[in-house]
Amino acid sequence: MAVKIRLQRHGSKKRPFYFIVVADSRSPRDGKFIQKIGTYNPLTHPATVLVDRQKALDWLSNGAQPTDTVRKILSTKGVLYLKHLLRGVSLGLFDQETAMNKFESWHQDQESKLRARQEAAAKERRQRRMEAAQPRPKKAAPAPAPEADQSAEAAPAAE
Repeated sequence: MAVKIRLQRHGSKKRPFYFIVVADSRSPRDGKFIQKIGTYNPLTHPATVLVDRQKALDWLSNGAQPTDTVRKILSTKGVLYLKHLLRGVSLGLFDQETAMNKFESWHQDQESKLRARQEAAAKERRQRRMEAAQPRPKKAAPAPAPEADQSAEAAPAAE
């Protein structure tokens, strides 16, 4: 049985919300699944992703194949990097403690980048609200151009 880690769509029309699930590849997108391992909300800025890292790692180590979108989500959450580090431990390249230290430093860096993006988005939203709240100046009606009328009247008189 081929097992996939994929998105299962929920939410109303034009308001998507996804569950990250482990399912048989033959089952329909929103149909039967084996286990729910997280959620993904693309409507927030930046997108909100909650993943049970240990469950995802267990399924990946057992041979489950993520879809392209889920692969990207797992990569940003560090599941694939953790799998890579644990592979190095099993090959004897370094010990478990070194792998976890590397992962923690990477995770702290990613969290600080995420916080910076959230703060920038919040600042941008506040600025747009301030601009929208300010009254717009009224446009004055354009005055007729008297110069064009005088030159047209002066031309026949000169003849």
